Amino acid sequence: MNEVVVLIGAGSIGLAITRRVSAGRKVLIADLRQESVDAAALVLRDAGFAVETALVDITSRTAVEALAQQASAMGAVMALVHAAGVSPSQAPIATILAVDLYGTALVLEAFGAIMAPGGAGVVISSQSGYRMPALTIEEDRLLATTPAEELLALPMLASERITDTLHAYQMSKRANGLRVKAEAVRWAERGARVNAISPGIVITPLANDELNGPRGAGYRQMLERSPAGRAGTPDEIGALAAFVLGREGAFITGSDILIDGGVTASWYYGPLAPEKNA
Repeated sequence: MNEVVVLIGAGSIGLAITRRVSAGRKVLIADLRQESVDAAALVLRDAGFAVETALVDITSRTAVEALAQQASAMGAVMALVHAAGVSPSQAPIATILAVDLYGTALVLEAFGAIMAPGGAGVVISSQSGYRMPALTIEEDRLLATTPAEELLALPMLASERITDTLHAYQMSKRANGLRVKAEAVRWAERGARVNAISPGIVITPLANDELNGPRGAGYRQMLERSPAGRAGTPDEIGALAAFVLGREGAFITGSDILIDGGVTASWYYGPLAPEKNA
């Protein structure tokens, strides 16, 4: 039976991961925009991969479930790379919560129902999820386990509680790691695994939007004052994801792995600490 890799979000990081884990497998690329799907498919086809494509709006349950069924019809879904999302400079609060939080919950639910035994998924989250103060145990539980259709109605996500687009993004990424923990238990019933990876600043079109947006100075400062002293590359995220998705990572599930060049460490204990920049 054919083995299938599904890429949702045809950007640089998702493409770098997919190239590493798709040899001998069919690839299904899905994105909201036709031009993004076409560009990614061309790259993979030129490199010798067998590719099918689809358009998907991950804020639509019908669309996400249809994509899962399309993938399942292609063969045994062995890998899911969920890399779709929007950044604080790209969208308003409501869109960020709908795409990055609710959309990710939908994808995890739908693909958790069709993953093949031995399969694995990875959600591309963000270091921003580590930048918020700790939530209460009950708030963590609600973000982790509330059914997707009820998520956006949680009081903690009400407009008077989410103060700006960065806060919405941080909350969404915090939720991604928590959803992965909860979903890992359900995915295990099918013999599958799921994890999140939280990159720092990686040079992609999304990161360039941030570097050139209203928060650009802060982003550049993060790079300058981080232990690594530079941004990451999509291939570095791809190398980690290939390990997590592969046999060597078979004991890893329900985890959120931070890969940010030490930015978060510096934020809490080094020159990026808020009290040192007050």
